[in-house]
Amino acid sequence: MIRFGETLHSCLPQDIPWFLPDHAIFFGAFYAALFVIGAGLGFVILKSLRDLRKGDH
Repeated sequence: MIRFGETLHSCLPQDIPWFLPDHAIFFGAFYAALFVIGAGLGFVILKSLRDLRKGDH
């Protein structure tokens, strides 16, 4: 169990003490931002591949 004032050794979701409100808010926002960035990159890559197949340069 993590005590107040200790630091995290890993940012993996299974290692985060979600029962602490400050950790839950910070890492919830962090993983939401990572998801948005990843979804945007995925969309751009898929759209680029589709345009290459169509021949629209």
